[in-house]
Amino acid sequence: SATGHCNDIRQTVVPILQKNGGDIYYINMSKDDFHLGGSSFGQILNRIGSEAPTIVDDAYFKTAFNTIQNLIKKGQILAGHDVASGGLITTLLELCFADTKLSAELDLTELGEADTIKLLFSENAGIVFQSKDASVEAFMKAEGLDFVKIGTATEGDELSIKNHDETFSFDIPKLRSVWYETSYLHDQRQSGKERAAERKENFGKQALDFKFPSEFTGKLPQIDASKPRPKAAIIREKGSNSEREMANAMYLAGFDVKDVHMTDLISGREDLKDISFIAAVGGFSNSDVLGSAKGWAGAFLYNDKANKALKDFFNREDTLSLGVCNGCQLFIELGLINPEDDQKPSMLHNESGKFECTFTSVKIQENNSVMLQSLAGSTLGIWAAHGEGKFSFPHEEAHYNIVGKYGHEGYPANPNGSHYNTAVLTDASGRHLVMMPHLERSTFAWNWAHYPSNRQDEVSPWIEGFVNARKWVEKQG
Repeated sequence: SATGHCNDIRQTVVPILQKNGGDIYYINMSKDDFHLGGSSFGQILNRIGSEAPTIVDDAYFKTAFNTIQNLIKKGQILAGHDVASGGLITTLLELCFADTKLSAELDLTELGEADTIKLLFSENAGIVFQSKDASVEAFMKAEGLDFVKIGTATEGDELSIKNHDETFSFDIPKLRSVWYETSYLHDQRQSGKERAAERKENFGKQALDFKFPSEFTGKLPQIDASKPRPKAAIIREKGSNSEREMANAMYLAGFDVKDVHMTDLISGREDLKDISFIAAVGGFSNSDVLGSAKGWAGAFLYNDKANKALKDFFNREDTLSLGVCNGCQLFIELGLINPEDDQKPSMLHNESGKFECTFTSVKIQENNSVMLQSLAGSTLGIWAAHGEGKFSFPHEEAHYNIVGKYGHEGYPANPNGSHYNTAVLTDASGRHLVMMPHLERSTFAWNWAHYPSNRQDEVSPWIEGFVNARKWVEKQG
């Protein structure tokens, strides 16, 4: 319900304590005592309470907020979490949940509240954060902030908390399962009992482990401005999306990118004769009322000019194509990836029965793809967002040129139940590539939900696919 200016989207703080980071601090931004009125703790006891925490000093709150923002800009905060629903104990546990073998040793005595129940469950406006180093203390003192150093992150499975003479030890894996239970119960209604149980079983096991190409530098592609850019085109229909992300990735790789709508092809204003590389983008063409990409495919099949333009493009041997998500469904529906087969692959509804939006990973296999051959052996993070993403194959796996598979077998790493764990497919020539996950939405490090913390890359390895496409087109003359 509110917005704020963001100076740099890359400067973010996530709620995951770092094992090799600095100390952990608490700031009570409310300046109020630890009241339980209106808290989640009160609700589970069927009580409302008479005193709820409030902001006692709004000027101090503003100072605290701006000071933390400045520390983020300076790169001095490694992890952080607000103290919101559930109180301080929930905040501290959630800071440990998103990684494995991660715990913390904390002493809350200096917070000045002897009643540990109030201390742990009051929902005062406040934050817990982990510093990069001790220099944050001098900065906060200079700004007049009241802060308490409460402990350090460690490797292990237990959260240790001390308050005055009381000590507590919390089993993090066990409480992570308790924490996830509500999501699991909701998921049963959405995904069904079988898929919900599979997600619950796997959510702590399907780690986002990446393997980058050894020669990848993370730098933006260097484009020779003296050479003409080969021409590429975005193909889109009513309801398409991600065309700007796709166009940007193509442009960064060195293409001159044209926007082509289906009305351009149907009317004959565009025939693709001067285009070397096309990308059919994601989205919900025609609102998916006929099924994903079914209406879009019909626009090609039943319009002579559009049909001829696409057939002529695919019949040329100096062209490349990429179909992502809705575009993948389009090319599969039109039979363009396995034209020689009597029984062609199809795209079916996700086995969960719902639209899946998730950050997952893809392992690039040994392959003949023009775009992704050089990435073979890599495992890369990628976004997926679709409702009909299940590759259904009528033949055995060896019959197909599967370029990429999801990083783990099973749901939710494979969000749709595709045969052979398929995420990326190419035709026999390697020139025409289709995929359900969105490489164009995963172009930059800050696009990824999780990126290796030891890398400071300008772009992610997915850009290499577009660079490979440009180099291949240039070789065709």
